[in-house]
Amino acid sequence: MAVNLHCNTRITLCLALAMLCVPLQCVALSHPTPLHPRARAYAAAKSAPSRASAHRVTSSKVVASRSVASRAVSSRASRAASSRAAARTTHATIQITPPARRRFVNGMRTISGTRALLALRSRHRRVPVERFTASSFTDTLTLGDSAAGEDPLVRAAAVQALGNMNGTALAIDPSNGRILAMVNQKLALSSGAEPCSTIKLAVTLAALDEGLIKRDTPVNLGGHYTLTLTPALAHSINPYFETLGRMMGFERVKYYANQFGLGELAGYNIPGEQLGVYPDTELPAAQGGVGRMCSFGEGISMTPLQLGALVSAIANGGTLYYMQHPETPDEIASFVPRVKRTLDIAPLIPEMRDGMEGTVDYGTGRSLRSNFREFPVLGKTGTCSNNGTRFGWFASYADTPTGRIVTVVFLEGGRPMFGPKAAEITGQLYRALWDSNYFDSKSPQLATSSHSLRSNP
Repeated sequence: MAVNLHCNTRITLCLALAMLCVPLQCVALSHPTPLHPRARAYAAAKSAPSRASAHRVTSSKVVASRSVASRAVSSRASRAASSRAAARTTHATIQITPPARRRFVNGMRTISGTRALLALRSRHRRVPVERFTASSFTDTLTLGDSAAGEDPLVRAAAVQALGNMNGTALAIDPSNGRILAMVNQKLALSSGAEPCSTIKLAVTLAALDEGLIKRDTPVNLGGHYTLTLTPALAHSINPYFETLGRMMGFERVKYYANQFGLGELAGYNIPGEQLGVYPDTELPAAQGGVGRMCSFGEGISMTPLQLGALVSAIANGGTLYYMQHPETPDEIASFVPRVKRTLDIAPLIPEMRDGMEGTVDYGTGRSLRSNFREFPVLGKTGTCSNNGTRFGWFASYADTPTGRIVTVVFLEGGRPMFGPKAAEITGQLYRALWDSNYFDSKSPQLATSSHSLRSNP
């Protein structure tokens, strides 16, 4: 019995030594879950027996073990690189113009394009979810509106596009300042709201006029990040416009804003129109100062008519008209355009055109293209909130077959109200006009309706 136990012990020891000579990778083949590369490298290193072992491994086995470990480390690096590349690919789905590139400016290596955009967005940390208490819908959208002097086709298209959303829609002839349609006039003529990112249009014109930028001027946003005007407008990049605001200073920013019609009535003898507010003092530094005013419009109150007048001036080359809203056939027949002032912005408009067009084609207002693609539309979105109410803006002008038309959509309410939604509604407005042949110069309906109601077609 003792002899048998002794033999069994020898057999057990031999089996144990044999198992030590088997590489752990071979055992892992039957493992239900593949080993992590670090575990495989560790296993390869441990698979070589100790010096005290009775069975010494040959030098070829040591080399093989090192090769396995090296391949494992290489695989781990390769997988990490693939993961980083996949992450970049995921985030790089945002189209950007111009493409990402590295270059040197004033001896400093800078990064522009997509990489700058992604890096800037990664700076923003998640904030607590905001609660909105205002209603986004209404059953009294057109209650109290005076529509006798409006273009019936344009008004019908605007009402259809808004549906039951709590907002207002304006359509303006930029060649004379005539309001073709104003849906929900109570909201349109109110004291307004924060302009959100639509304020960037005024800031852009101011910076261009001051000679600080051109379309392709790289603006350093801190660190190695620079950006040019076109992608900054198209994607509404706040740090870009904050930087421009700080470069100009509050007094210069306010001067240009007032020249563009902010802080004064936009209409000419329009009953019920209220005045927006452009403050006389800069926002406190703790709240972001002039930079915040130039990116979000914080501390500013702008009306839909004021925004419509500014975009009309951009569309017509620099004439800031008083907005007029005829209410009777007699007022239509005797309509006379009234110029508030002439802005010297004609040379500046081509510099910002690509950015405004990019907003609709691939930027923050691209939701417009889900409904309408028949002709170019240039615009700017805006999204912000205040005291539980969310605002959504979209202002645009379109190069139609029969001339230009300006539209402003302003929404207020809860979470559904934001700039891309306003752009989507604008696309629905253009679609309704297109489907009713409003832009067809040979249409009899246009000749009897639009031509007779719109002066200076």
